[in-house]
Parts: sequence; structure tokens; C-alpha cells
Amino acid sequence: MARRHPPLAEVHAAAGASVTEFGGWAMPVEFDSIRTEHAAVRESVGIFDVSHMSEIEVDGPEATELMDRLTTNDVEALAPGEAQYACITRDDGVILDDTVIYRLPDRDGEAAYLFVPNAGHDAQFTDWWREHREEWGLDAAVDNVTDEWAMFAVQGPDSPARIAAVTDDSVTDLGRFEHTTSTVAGCECRIARTGYTGEDGFEILCPAADAEPVWSAFDCQPCGLGARDTLRIEAGFLLSGQDFDPDTVPRTPYEAGVGFTVDLDSAFVGRDALADQRSTGVDRRLVGVTMRDRGVPREGYELVDDTGEPVGRLTSGTMSPTLNEGIGLGYVAIDHADPGTPVGIVVRGTEKRAVITALPFRSTSS
Repeated sequence: MARRHPPLAEVHAAAGASVTEFGGWAMPVEFDSIRTEHAAVRESVGIFDVSHMSEIEVDGPEATELMDRLTTNDVEALAPGEAQYACITRDDGVILDDTVIYRLPDRDGEAAYLFVPNAGHDAQFTDWWREHREEWGLDAAVDNVTDEWAMFAVQGPDSPARIAAVTDDSVTDLGRFEHTTSTVAGCECRIARTGYTGEDGFEILCPAADAEPVWSAFDCQPCGLGARDTLRIEAGFLLSGQDFDPDTVPRTPYEAGVGFTVDLDSAFVGRDALADQRSTGVDRRLVGVTMRDRGVPREGYELVDDTGEPVGRLTSGTMSPTLNEGIGLGYVAIDHADPGTPVGIVVRGTEKRAVITALPFRSTSS
């Protein structure tokens, strides 16, 4: 299958960015170095091209009911200009994907939403929404608009000042998970106070045709997916397809540490299974793991107890540029999930000392 390219593919190539395949897209993995880009976001500000994320719009008389029955959070609680993080689950409560849902201004007096699943999932969830709309007989339009938009993330402690320099100051008054429309470089954009780095920041949607002037308006460090990964691991954020996957890492929101996204008062797909699990408890849980011996924890490495018996497995790992030590995310048996519990990480057949660590690995501003 041919790889998809973001609107700024040629701009990134001219800037010397190295490119990787992610979710079916060819995306910049680094412009200068992962450590340089990571430090820019932690200490000042950086900008990411995240145009590989999916965008699906839902509107109509029963759009709210459709959204509420297909995502785990309380969509009915959203007012225009608000957003929420949620999961999409199947009947057994296993996460299919996580998403951010934006309540848009009403259209012709009816509710409208934009939700953003992960890269390469736009066709899957457009079909999922339409199939359930037909099954339930609901009146709502579902449109895959991924190719119509570019999406950028401006992240870091200096991001409010950088946003204020190129758009209306009122944008910096947005609270966490609020959004509005404003202009950047003369282009109308939707700007949200959201992000995936653990720092204060904004995510910007603009028409694909306006991608270059909007990107160029931000005079700051360009960052690739490499730094995005190290930043989100330090913040303890999940990566779809790696920290959960319905086929290879089937986990529920309660197991994955995002039970706060579950509103059991909503009749969503998977609700009954999750109500049962909340009542009985989980037997494994997502945890942070910090190396005590030298080494870098990686996805797939086995976690063992002090007798060498397997107790879990890593799903993500990196050498933390901020902490200068190996850190990872993974799932362990519940009796080994408390912070401070010693574990071993089996690295190419050799057991190395590590410890269960509370998430996030560092204090965050988001």
C-alpha cells in the first residue's frame, strides 16, 4: 500500500528532516536530533507536524447520541468550544483506539463534533461510525475529513507567548481542553489547548492548502516523531498500536491507566464489560519502569520478579533525555504494580535491575 504524505512533505525534505513510516504515513522523525528537539519542548517551545492524525466529523440531529454510544466518556457534557479525551472500545471493553473529541459550533441548530483517532485509523472509524449509525437507525452525518486538514502541535512552556505572537491574545486564555477559531498568517485555524508532550501547548488545525504559511509563522524548533515519543513516555502517555492494540496488546481502559475516561452512566459499546471489570478489579495494570542497571528498556522486553518468574512485559521504552536514565511503560501483575517494587528486565537474555515507578516519570504541566 502506498504511503500517505502530509501537506508539508516537500517543506520537511528541504529542511533536511529524516522520515519514517508511521500509521501508513511518511512523517518526519527528526530535523536536528531527538535530544535537541526534546530539550526545546521541555525548556522553551517546539512545533510538530502531526498531520498524520485522523479527523472525522459527525453532525446532525442524533450526532450526540452516536458519539456518546461509541466513545467511553460523557459526550453529552461537552459544550461548543470544549473537548475531551476518550477511548473507543469493543464489546469486551478492549480499547480499539483513543481519541480527542471536539464539540464544534452547532450547525443548523444541531450538534457537531470533530474526533481525532490515531494515524491510519480514519477509514476504519468512519466505517465503524457509519455501520453503528445504520444499525441503531440514528440521524447523523459521518465524514472523513483527514485529507482536508493539516495539524500542528506547538508545545512547551513558551508556547503561549509564541501563539500570542501570531494570533489573537485571547487564544492564550483557553483552558486545558478548550478550543476556538482564530487566524494565523491570515488563515483561519481551529486552535485547542491540548497536546501529547506533558508540557503546556496548543494543537492547530488548518486547511491543507494553508499548511505552509501557518507552519512558517512559528519561528521555533521543528520537531519530529522521535522527540514526540520520548516526551510522551516521560509523561506516561499511551501510544496506540504499542501500549494497547486490540490484536497484539488487548487492554481495557482500567488496565491501561485511563479509567478516568470511562463514564459508566453512558450506554457505550463495551460499557457492561467495563462495569464488571470495575467491580471485580484488574489483574494487571500499566506501570512505569525505571532502569537501575545500565541499559535501555525496549518494547517487548520481559519483566520478572526476584525469582526470575515472568510478571509482565514492556510495551514502550527509551533513554529519557530529561532524566538521563532508561524508562519504560508496561503491564505487570497487580501484586507487582506498586511504585518501588523491584523487578528485573530481561535484555537479550540478561536480567537487569529495575524498579516500578509512579507515572508520570516527571512532573508535567498538562
